[in-house]
Amino acid sequence: MVFSLISRLVNGVKGGVTAGLEGVTDVGSTVVGVVKDVTVTTLKETTEFVTAGIDVPASIVKGAISGVADIGGSVIGAIKGIVSGTIEGVMESGGKQDEAVRGAVAQTVSSAKELGLNIGDTAVEAVKGSVDAVEKVGGDTVTATKEAVLAAIDAAKEISTEATDAVAEALNAGVEGARDIIKAVKK
Repeated sequence: MVFSLISRLVNGVKGGVTAGLEGVTDVGSTVVGVVKDVTVTTLKETTEFVTAGIDVPASIVKGAISGVADIGGSVIGAIKGIVSGTIEGVMESGGKQDEAVRGAVAQTVSSAKELGLNIGDTAVEAVKGSVDAVEKVGGDTVTATKEAVLAAIDAAKEISTEATDAVAEALNAGVEGARDIIKAVKK
């Protein structure tokens, strides 16, 4: 039941993002609105998604990344917008901030591995996108930063030690406050 639901969600988001971005020259600036709109519309259509927790934002991110890739857009250039649009849409639809952030960021790192993208750069863009989204909807950006950094590190750990090191290094250099969060986790 849940697998079929998530599969439908991924494919629906992919189709919506592909349709929303076709013919657009500046994917990076357009993707936030398209992903947010697809997310809100999708979550309004069914209440079944509410019980799926972090699987929902993760599935939305996966579908959106596939949609951007389908139109030939720069996936790495769209990551921040994909994550931001996903989290804004989930939170505005009544989803929890921590689940939205964790699901979106973790899936982004996993997708980066699948697509052969630079995992460190992808993690930085995902964390920045999550903090931007939480700020826009009036959430707690300090908690969002911590959740996003931890989600990126945890997702990288599932890939390899090298991926974990690359993500930690990139986050330390590219995200304010990440160094302290990562140090606290290592203790």
